[in-house]
Amino acid sequence: MMTCTIVDDEPLAVKLLESFVERTPALQLVGSYTDSVEAIAALRENPVDLVFLDIQMPDMNGMELAHMLPARTKIIFTTAFKEYAFDSYEVSAIDFLLKPVRYNKFLTAVEKAQERIVRQPSSVNRQPSTLFLRVDGELRQLQLDDVLYVAGMKDYVMFYVQSQPRPLITHLTMKAVEDMLPADRFLRVHRSYIVALDKIRSIDRNDCIYIGNEIIHVTEAFRPAFQQFLDGKIAK
Repeated sequence: MMTCTIVDDEPLAVKLLESFVERTPALQLVGSYTDSVEAIAALRENPVDLVFLDIQMPDMNGMELAHMLPARTKIIFTTAFKEYAFDSYEVSAIDFLLKPVRYNKFLTAVEKAQERIVRQPSSVNRQPSTLFLRVDGELRQLQLDDVLYVAGMKDYVMFYVQSQPRPLITHLTMKAVEDMLPADRFLRVHRSYIVALDKIRSIDRNDCIYIGNEIIHVTEAFRPAFQQFLDGKIAK
């Protein structure tokens, strides 16, 4: 049996797909989401075998979300816009279902997913190494290894990276970014800062982190998690 999740900002579309999943013995529904940012946080923490994913959604569209999913998760796109079909190949989607989705088409796509999952090695379960950010009206692929830290600024965040002279600015919340980044590599240390743990040069006695060209103070609310990280790294 394959575990699956539905992500679509239209409640009626979610209800229809839920009814299809219920009729399909090969599927077990783990969750349904109308908010793409909430969905990616859940899927990064608890990956599933298959996601039924709408493309045109607010905040984060389906194509952006697809690039952030764990490698083991397969994707079936569901959309009312056939012009997105070509883009679906970019993320090796299993299938592309046009709305209104019919059950026979849905079932064929599920069978394709079953075949693909059976063929894949069971050891594949790696974390994504990149993010796609919408910057100045275009999608920019960002290597996570390149990120020094992230700074929040109202409804925007700034990604400071080693290979760029200026930060990449995108319309996201700090909470959304915190949920997207791998928890074993990035840590929020301040209401407005997330740091790449392997890029920290030094930490002074006042809990100030020296990273890139910035000095970031670890605030009280985030100190316990940061101390836990340090306790596991300090040479005894």
